[in-house]
Amino acid sequence: MTLTSPPTAPSAPSPPAIRPRLRGFTAEGVFVGRSLRHSLRDGESLLMAIMLPVMLMLMFTWVFGGAIDPSGAYVDYVVPGIILTCAGFGASSTAVYVANDMRSGIIDRFRTMPLRAGAVLTGHVVASLIRNLIATSLVIGVGVLVGFRPTASLGEWMLMGALIALYILAITYLFAAIGLAAGSPEGANGYGFILLFLPYLSSAFVTVDSMPDWLRPIAEHQPITPIVETIRALLMGTTVDSEPIWAVFWCLLILTLAVAWGAWLFRRQAGRR
Repeated sequence: MTLTSPPTAPSAPSPPAIRPRLRGFTAEGVFVGRSLRHSLRDGESLLMAIMLPVMLMLMFTWVFGGAIDPSGAYVDYVVPGIILTCAGFGASSTAVYVANDMRSGIIDRFRTMPLRAGAVLTGHVVASLIRNLIATSLVIGVGVLVGFRPTASLGEWMLMGALIALYILAITYLFAAIGLAAGSPEGANGYGFILLFLPYLSSAFVTVDSMPDWLRPIAEHQPITPIVETIRALLMGTTVDSEPIWAVFWCLLILTLAVAWGAWLFRRQAGRR
């Protein structure tokens, strides 16, 4: 008679190996490069983000400038407003890029990787910041060609650049959150387009005193007015009171709310897909 050994119990499956998260800002750097490559491939959007503000500046300077200021100095007044308009046009494309990522489902794939949740949005925002700073420099260069003559010192140029970078960072995060909240890239484009009208309801193109009485308080107390007045003071030496404080306050407030809203939407929206 042969003896048989008792059957052995099946071994429990080994748990899957936990992949370590990427250290430092490796993930953010990867997504910044990804967003920049997408921007270069989408040359039409990049070109329009630069051409539209330049066309607006030429239109306001050559078509409306003579009626607003016959002395020809209107270009010095309008360029700071065009700078913020340029930043808005450039940042608005971020909403479309983020909405495209959400609709394509690639966000779900990223969530399975050892990445920080904010790395994707950070990549979009930093890439937009780089694009917009380059576009802003080109717009200022065109302004100089058509008669813009700033009187700023090197320190004032640096302060202006820091304020513009802070403003671009704030509105880009806001547009990224709009891209997460929108149901489609088309919707993100439409919602973001509403924000692009804010400079027209400020002192960017005309003085607040020239506006109707009912509109003046709106123009005085919205974020764009203190920002554009601070830029104008740094570039042209105009006098300001508390506008620089309010400019930084509005930028930091928008940035804080946009980052918090975007992080909440990212976890909520991506978890549904």
